[in-house]
Amino acid sequence: MIYVDADACPVKAEVERVGTRHKVQIFVVSNGGIRPSQNPLVETVVVPDGPDIADIWIAERATKGDVVITGDIPLAARCIENGASVLKHNGEALTQANIGNVLATRDLMADMRAADPFRQGGGKPFGKADRARFLDALERVIRAETRA
Repeated sequence: MIYVDADACPVKAEVERVGTRHKVQIFVVSNGGIRPSQNPLVETVVVPDGPDIADIWIAERATKGDVVITGDIPLAARCIENGASVLKHNGEALTQANIGNVLATRDLMADMRAADPFRQGGGKPFGKADRARFLDALERVIRAETRA
């Protein structure tokens, strides 16, 4: 199965396209405001408003053999703990080997932002190269999971 942390996810259409090609069930999880797909393999899950409710829903279900698409690092860590494969929206794989460093970097950046409330800007914009990397990474992960 593929679980998509859908709030602010720029690659929902790509996930549906690749998942459909491989006949994989997809759960698109959000707090609402997302148009449901007509694809029978895609289930739109609307969870109640509240902090991390969508994350909790995904983390309670994702397990070995599943793929989770998220930019939320704490959610990624919990899913990796459960044995799921995790991809960020830009195609970067989060694994047992790198999640500790990614969590530490996230915490460091949060501290830096808190120390300078006037700091402007953020990450780089999501582009075509990111989308292409994501498609390639998702294809590889799904093939690996279906072989396992």
